[in-house]
Amino acid sequence: MTRALVWFKRDLRVHDHGPLVAAGSHTDALGIFIIEPEWLGSPDCDTSHVDFALGCLAELRSALAERGLPLLVRVGSAPSVLAQLHHEVAFTHLLSHEETGAAWSYARDRQVAQWCKSATVPWRQFTQNGVTRGLRNRAGWAGRWKARMDAPLYHLSAKLNPALPLDQAALPNLASLGLQAHGKTLQAAGEMAARRTLRSFVQVRGYGYRKALSSPLSAESACSRLSPHLAFGTVSLRTVHQTTELAIADAPERALAHGLRGFSGRLRWHCHFMQKLENEPDIEFHNFSRVCDGLREDDFNTQHFEAWCEGRTGYPMVDACMRSLRATGWLNFRMRAMLVSFASYHLWLHWRPTGLFLARQFLDYEPGIHWSQMQMQSGTTGINTLRMYSPTKQAQDQDPQGLFIRRWVPELAKVPLPYLAEPWKMDPSVQRIAQCRLGIDYAMPIVDDKAAMKAAKDKMYGLRKTPQAQIEAHVVQDRHGSRKSGLPPTGQRRQTKAPGATTRPSPQRDLFAD
Repeated sequence: MTRALVWFKRDLRVHDHGPLVAAGSHTDALGIFIIEPEWLGSPDCDTSHVDFALGCLAELRSALAERGLPLLVRVGSAPSVLAQLHHEVAFTHLLSHEETGAAWSYARDRQVAQWCKSATVPWRQFTQNGVTRGLRNRAGWAGRWKARMDAPLYHLSAKLNPALPLDQAALPNLASLGLQAHGKTLQAAGEMAARRTLRSFVQVRGYGYRKALSSPLSAESACSRLSPHLAFGTVSLRTVHQTTELAIADAPERALAHGLRGFSGRLRWHCHFMQKLENEPDIEFHNFSRVCDGLREDDFNTQHFEAWCEGRTGYPMVDACMRSLRATGWLNFRMRAMLVSFASYHLWLHWRPTGLFLARQFLDYEPGIHWSQMQMQSGTTGINTLRMYSPTKQAQDQDPQGLFIRRWVPELAKVPLPYLAEPWKMDPSVQRIAQCRLGIDYAMPIVDDKAAMKAAKDKMYGLRKTPQAQIEAHVVQDRHGSRKSGLPPTGQRRQTKAPGATTRPSPQRDLFAD
């Protein structure tokens, strides 16, 4: 007799689920989701993340029950929970998906691998995206990604045989976990919501995708809004890819196909950035280009950081975007990039503290994408174009009527449109009419735009001209860069390890060799 334990992590679905299908080849099976104290206590975890996961689990437990699989939800460190469950039901095989996560999850997987080895329980891990574990270099990566995305979906064709009856306690809630309510208005959780969101995008909302994704107003509906579902795995990336490609082929109008092609092209970048963290876990903590070490670490302005976090910088578009993000857990990509750019260049804040704050705000927090983007937008990769956004220009371009700013910064609701992007230009008489006293009702700019930008450019471009920065740029490009753009590879594939870099080993291959 063989008994499979399906360990659900960030794959809270029943469709296109390799471990779930593999469980059908065993005598019986059961599933488990572990609420880990390491997750709850990590600096990048927010109560909203836990709340969304609990919503997904409620639906998942019901869907699995229909297919014969009981789902246990337990609280504790993964190795301890697995050891206890092994004592209770003597499962013989552990099935899960690979995960490219934050440092705590990487450490967890290493511990689980060690436990599996000591307990002689084979641990089979499945891929669920285009990230390649144990990748030596990027040559041919895009082709492997496409082959994986085009592969047939997993289908659970028959009911599973449930393992021994166990007490499926009621799902915990935030209060029972000792967590406070978050107060955010989140997207609907669960696999059904994910599939509805995907369907509405490829059938209707995708028409205006390319034109509408930059403005926080139009992007709210024109973007796919699938990112939280991909982060929690309520839909697989392969399902999104194949559904999108079919919709492009069957599109009734050219405009829809055009919009969906723009979206389809971005799906590969999803895994491209995650691959960076898989290859070099240190980028969660250290600069890609180590020549940037010390650039911002010793000059951190706590008051500027707090003003940025609270949306009171005196720059309306920055403040509106931050307040919107904190209320909803979502913001479109261009505005995210502007927030990081403003923090990194105008305020000269290091990306690690600002990145942790944003990680807690983003419902769709995906560590591989997040930390790669934090460094890219703050200029510490050494290879990407320095993107320094003007918050005034972004307000004028992306919110020309001021609707977004007035919605999220009500202090400016009555400010005349010509002053809305630059309220500091109002004289006292205009301030009285607008009922907005600068420095009292709304903050004056905490830094001077032009002076801050000039100082940042002088520092960044000066650094990039140094010989050491140029050497490291080639190392980073060779290790992490796209093969279709950027600096050419050095050709020294075996000598591209950056100083202090490590490669994430496969827990199954390197720690549990069978």
